Amino acid sequence: MALHPEIEKKLRRAIRHFWSTRDSQAKKQGSKSGSRDAGARTAVTGGHQMDGFVNLVREYLCANGLPRTQVYCNRAVELPGWYRPEKQWDLLVVAGGELLAGIEFKSQVGSFGNNFNNRTEEAIGSATDIWAAYREGAFKPSSRPWLGYMMLLEEAPGSMRPVKAKEPHFKVFPEFSDASYGKRYEILLTKLVRERLYDSACFLLSDAKHGAKGDYREPASELTFEKFIASLLARATAIAGTRRSS
Repeated sequence: MALHPEIEKKLRRAIRHFWSTRDSQAKKQGSKSGSRDAGARTAVTGGHQMDGFVNLVREYLCANGLPRTQVYCNRAVELPGWYRPEKQWDLLVVAGGELLAGIEFKSQVGSFGNNFNNRTEEAIGSATDIWAAYREGAFKPSSRPWLGYMMLLEEAPGSMRPVKAKEPHFKVFPEFSDASYGKRYEILLTKLVRERLYDSACFLLSDAKHGAKGDYREPASELTFEKFIASLLARATAIAGTRRSS
């Protein structure tokens, strides 16, 4: 399904920002110290690659009734956990002392085998931690907050080719058999939403060459940006509308 032209335009702008930021950080890193991180790490240690997506989501929230002062990113984004004192989220919506939403924005370029399990454990752990804290009353008087997860993966031979699972004692679930890292991410995010660890997730694929022009793919119809933002806005605007009428 085609995106609304305005949404498409803004999403492509965020894709371009991601790749241009990575490129500029890779060139600048170490220019003053004379020391450069190895490989793609030069573009990772600078951060801010996902800022285009964070700002895009914040823009939609504010355009649909949420005051800018209630949407937090870059600062005041810590929430208490149950298994740890606190965790920083990439974007929070907090209004009138109530937690309305929290979103994680993640990416992976290269090092697919090394980082997939780390990203998986982070995503599951963050959701498990916040739901335990919610159960124990950490966010009173908040009702159940909305949680979202956005992932941008580099589309490359290493992320798209089949990967054989290791099965020394027991068989993996059939959906993981010969699944590429791209397919593994799709399975992960789909299950995170279906198990209600997150209310919605977005999965984007993009490569450095075409991504510099804003090109991307959405391989899973359940995990599109349009469905992700629609789910978030439905929650946010409902709360904003209730407060305006009260």
